[in-house]
Amino acid sequence: MKRLHVKTGAPYDILIERGLLENCGKYIAEVSNGRQIIVITDTNVAPLYLEAAKSSLEKEGFIVHSFVFEAGEASKTTKTVVDMVEFCAEKGLTRKDLIVALGGGVTGDMAGFAAAVYLRGIDFVQIPTSLLAQVDSSVGGKTAVDLPQGKNLCGAFHQPRLVLIDANTLGTLPEHYFYDGIGEVIKYGCIKSAGLFERLENENPHDFIEDMIYECVDIKRIVVENDEKEQGERMLLNFGHTAGHAIEKLQNFSGISHGEAVGIGMVMITRAGERLGLTEVGSADRIFALLEKYNMPTEVSHPMQDIVDAMGADKKRTGKGINFTMIRKIGEGFIEPKAYEEIPAMFEE
Repeated sequence: MKRLHVKTGAPYDILIERGLLENCGKYIAEVSNGRQIIVITDTNVAPLYLEAAKSSLEKEGFIVHSFVFEAGEASKTTKTVVDMVEFCAEKGLTRKDLIVALGGGVTGDMAGFAAAVYLRGIDFVQIPTSLLAQVDSSVGGKTAVDLPQGKNLCGAFHQPRLVLIDANTLGTLPEHYFYDGIGEVIKYGCIKSAGLFERLENENPHDFIEDMIYECVDIKRIVVENDEKEQGERMLLNFGHTAGHAIEKLQNFSGISHGEAVGIGMVMITRAGERLGLTEVGSADRIFALLEKYNMPTEVSHPMQDIVDAMGADKKRTGKGINFTMIRKIGEGFIEPKAYEEIPAMFEE
């Protein structure tokens, strides 16, 4: 078993091992003396893994309830979280009880937000079942839902009590969503690990999946420990996300997946960096080629001005502009503040 300890304000462990889901009760019992658990999952994951998780938890003496919502980004709304919180209240969860997020990034974001606001905060455990959630969103304590005005605009920082990563769950993940997760892996290579990026260029990720998950999570652990509330270094993790979130918003959070949108955003911001003389020439072409290798889109039909306008709702905006995450070269990210009036020219071809 691989184990990482995250030294945030509320510290926790990340465990990585095949078969963890079937034994999740054992590890959750070690960190919780609660009586009741609500497992939050979606309609795609529930038929595959809900019973195994419930069985393991019940074996440890927990009273287990389940809340299943319609799968997809369209469900990532304040209404769904209110439904979750009301379900917690109906079942009489106390501050000693906890929520288990069983699923991908949408599930983890919403279940974590519900845990953050119910009784002003109860424990929750992440059991990510998608590659995107395993390498990125399950770690770091960012929880949120989307608003009509933009992605993840309503949320809270609330660290999990434990993260259990079982790579066996990726065996049931549709190929499209496996590659969606690769988009976030490429991000980590771009901002912090040229070696990881090169492995993605030259090898099949299925051949080093657990090492890949571990490296991404370890990078995120270090960044989050240094900057838990995203005041500085943690903004590096948003590489490709400013444009990516704008694209998702323009598509009404449907039609393009998060990892795909981030991939396009990485190419956009890296081409902008090259034009500005801030990024090593050729970096964008390498990212572009890697996206093509993993069957990911490299462009969208939206006019560039529409994408730029949609960036105005980005969480990384300030009173004067937006803090863009860019790369000097593959493996070296940095933050570049830009005033609003400078932004349109950045993305002109």
